[in-house]
Amino acid sequence: TQIINSLSEVSGRYKALFVDLWGCVHNGITAFPDAVAALQAYRKQGGIVVLVTNSPKPRAGVAAQLGQFNVPDDAYDTISTSGDSARAAMFTGAVGTSVYFMGEWERDAGFFEPLHVIHEPVEITRVPLKEAEGIVCCGPFDTMADPEVNQADFLYAKQMGMKLLCANPDIVVDRGEKREWCAGALARLYTEMGGESLYFGKPHPPIYDLARRRLTELGHDFADSEILAIGDGPHTDIAGAMGESIDSLFITGGLAARETKTSVQPDADALQTYLAHEQSAPTYAIGFLR
Repeated sequence: TQIINSLSEVSGRYKALFVDLWGCVHNGITAFPDAVAALQAYRKQGGIVVLVTNSPKPRAGVAAQLGQFNVPDDAYDTISTSGDSARAAMFTGAVGTSVYFMGEWERDAGFFEPLHVIHEPVEITRVPLKEAEGIVCCGPFDTMADPEVNQADFLYAKQMGMKLLCANPDIVVDRGEKREWCAGALARLYTEMGGESLYFGKPHPPIYDLARRRLTELGHDFADSEILAIGDGPHTDIAGAMGESIDSLFITGGLAARETKTSVQPDADALQTYLAHEQSAPTYAIGFLR
């Protein structure tokens, strides 16, 4: 893994970027100016930026949120979300038609909006757990509560043979200085308890298939060798890129800032130790996207 000082050192080798959002472009509250500037500069040189996020929101919802976080429209070309990949599966009946919803309804209601790219979508009804055929999980009811508070419900769901559709495979995110649980933590618990969880975001293939379709929508057909994935999650962003044979840039100042001793740049020895422990092998590493 090569430590670099700026995206521009290597960006000329790639025609498109698959860029994670949380921890790379913004912190859940506001944009990182240097990251925005780096993406703007890359686009001015003709590069295509696809934001690839494990957000359970539809693409339009993420775009609206980016505006609230002061991420300008000229920093990216298009968006691929875990939510859109998972919605497509839900509307094909992957977890049944009567589903138990987990998440914050005011935030996640868009997940249930019609998805017109599905041929003959099934009609989805939200019901209490005891009436459900499956679970749709966009996140915890309380992002600060230990996922194990759901054990009783999960035990019942497992015994009934329900599948859990996970709209966001992230385990945790940092909102400013506060670390919060995500849907991935609940799906992991459900799997550990013997239930079946279905994943659609990073590091799983469906979201990368969607990202490539987004490139096709823009009129591009790039080889995997012409794409660079950027992210701060070794088990999502980097593992996904490795699985897709895509080069990757690991942002060490995000989730792994403490382990990699990142202030401005990672400590080389600490980075090597961390990556060996996580069995991760990004192509490049940098403290923060810039």
